[in-house]
Amino acid sequence: MHTNMLQELMKQEHGCHGGEGFIHVFRAFSRQGSPVQVDFIDFVIIPTGATIGRHRHGDNREWYVIINGHCEMLFGNQRVPVKPWDVLVNPPSGEHALYNNSGQDVTLVVFQVSKDGDSEH
Repeated sequence: MHTNMLQELMKQEHGCHGGEGFIHVFRAFSRQGSPVQVDFIDFVIIPTGATIGRHRHGDNREWYVIINGHCEMLFGNQRVPVKPWDVLVNPPSGEHALYNNSGQDVTLVVFQVSKDGDSEH
Protein backbone atom coordinates (compact mmCIF):
# COMPACT_ATOMS: atom_id res chain seq x y z
CA MET A 1 0.00 0.00 0.00
CA HIS A 2 1.40 3.37 -1.05
CA THR A 3 1.09 6.29 1.35
CA ASN A 4 2.23 9.86 0.97
CA MET A 5 4.87 10.10 3.70
CA LEU A 6 5.38 13.82 3.10
CA GLN A 7 1.75 14.63 3.86
CA GLU A 8 1.97 12.55 7.03
CA LEU A 9 4.96 14.64 8.16
CA MET A 10 3.32 18.01 7.47
CA LYS A 11 1.85 20.13 10.24
CA GLN A 12 -0.94 22.67 9.99
CA GLU A 13 0.01 26.29 10.49
CA HIS A 14 -2.67 28.94 10.93
CA GLY A 15 -2.18 32.54 9.83
CA CYS A 16 1.31 32.16 8.33
CA HIS A 17 2.91 35.64 8.52
CA GLY A 18 -0.54 37.06 9.29
CA GLY A 19 -2.17 35.33 6.30
CA GLU A 20 -5.60 33.73 6.08
CA GLY A 21 -6.54 30.12 6.80
CA PHE A 22 -4.41 27.05 7.37
CA ILE A 23 -1.43 25.95 5.30
CA HIS A 24 0.39 22.62 5.54
CA VAL A 25 4.17 22.68 5.96
CA PHE A 26 7.07 20.30 6.49
CA ARG A 27 10.47 21.80 7.30
CA ALA A 28 12.86 19.43 5.52
CA PHE A 29 15.97 21.32 6.62
CA SER A 30 16.84 23.85 9.31
CA ARG A 31 20.15 25.61 9.51
CA GLN A 32 20.30 25.35 13.29
CA GLY A 33 23.72 23.93 14.16
CA SER A 34 24.84 23.78 10.52
CA PRO A 35 27.56 25.95 8.90
CA VAL A 36 25.70 26.34 5.58
CA GLN A 37 23.96 29.56 4.55
CA VAL A 38 20.64 27.90 3.71
CA ASP A 39 18.39 28.74 6.67
CA PHE A 40 15.56 26.33 5.87
CA ILE A 41 13.84 24.29 3.19
CA ASP A 42 10.06 23.94 3.57
CA PHE A 43 7.55 21.89 1.60
CA VAL A 44 4.23 23.77 1.68
CA ILE A 45 0.63 23.17 0.58
CA ILE A 46 -1.65 26.22 0.49
CA PRO A 47 -5.34 25.26 0.21
CA THR A 48 -7.84 27.32 -1.78
CA GLY A 49 -8.52 30.64 -0.04
CA ALA A 50 -5.46 30.44 2.24
CA THR A 51 -2.60 32.94 2.09
CA ILE A 52 0.90 33.60 3.33
CA GLY A 53 0.50 37.11 4.73
CA ARG A 54 2.34 40.24 3.64
CA HIS A 55 5.76 40.31 5.33
CA ARG A 56 9.46 40.93 4.83
CA HIS A 57 12.68 39.36 6.05
CA GLY A 58 16.09 40.90 6.72
CA ASP A 59 19.23 40.72 4.62
CA ASN A 60 18.49 37.39 2.91
CA ARG A 61 16.76 35.95 -0.13
CA GLU A 62 13.71 33.71 0.08
CA TRP A 63 12.96 31.49 -2.92
CA TYR A 64 9.53 30.09 -3.83
CA VAL A 65 9.38 27.21 -6.34
CA ILE A 66 5.79 26.54 -7.44
CA ILE A 67 5.30 22.81 -8.01
CA ASN A 68 1.55 22.61 -8.62
CA GLY A 69 -1.36 25.03 -8.85
CA HIS A 70 -1.84 28.67 -9.76
CA CYS A 71 -1.79 31.65 -7.39
CA GLU A 72 -0.67 35.25 -7.06
CA MET A 73 2.55 36.50 -5.47
CA LEU A 74 2.82 40.02 -4.12
CA PHE A 75 6.14 41.81 -4.61
CA GLY A 76 6.00 45.23 -2.95
CA ASN A 77 2.66 46.54 -4.26
CA GLN A 78 2.53 44.44 -7.45
CA ARG A 79 0.56 41.17 -7.69
CA VAL A 80 2.05 38.70 -10.16
CA PRO A 81 0.26 35.55 -11.39
CA VAL A 82 2.36 32.40 -10.91
CA LYS A 83 2.06 28.88 -12.29
CA PRO A 84 3.76 25.49 -11.86
CA TRP A 85 7.57 25.57 -12.07
CA ASP A 86 7.80 29.34 -11.68
CA VAL A 87 10.74 30.28 -9.45
CA LEU A 88 10.25 33.50 -7.48
CA VAL A 89 13.07 35.22 -5.61
CA ASN A 90 12.25 37.71 -2.88
CA PRO A 91 15.11 40.22 -2.59
CA PRO A 92 16.69 41.22 0.73
CA SER A 93 14.14 43.18 2.81
CA GLY A 94 11.58 42.78 -0.01
CA GLU A 95 7.95 42.77 1.05
CA HIS A 96 6.00 39.79 -0.28
CA ALA A 97 2.90 37.60 0.16
CA LEU A 98 1.20 34.69 -1.59
CA TYR A 99 -2.53 34.35 -2.30
CA ASN A 100 -4.24 31.14 -3.36
CA ASN A 101 -7.37 32.48 -5.00
CA SER A 102 -7.65 29.50 -7.37
CA GLY A 103 -9.86 26.45 -7.12
CA GLN A 104 -7.06 24.04 -6.21
CA ASP A 105 -4.28 23.56 -3.67
CA VAL A 106 -0.92 25.16 -4.44
CA THR A 107 2.16 23.05 -3.69
CA LEU A 108 5.54 24.75 -3.38
CA VAL A 109 9.03 24.56 -1.95
CA VAL A 110 10.30 27.58 0.02
CA PHE A 111 13.93 28.05 1.00
CA GLN A 112 15.91 30.94 2.39
CA VAL A 113 19.58 31.81 1.90
CA SER A 114 21.23 34.31 4.26
CA LYS A 115 23.95 36.75 3.39
CA ASP A 116 27.22 36.13 5.25
CA GLY A 117 25.69 33.43 7.42
CA ASP A 118 23.17 35.69 9.20
CA SER A 119 19.92 33.81 9.73
CA GLU A 120 16.46 35.32 10.16
CA HIS A 121 12.99 33.85 9.69
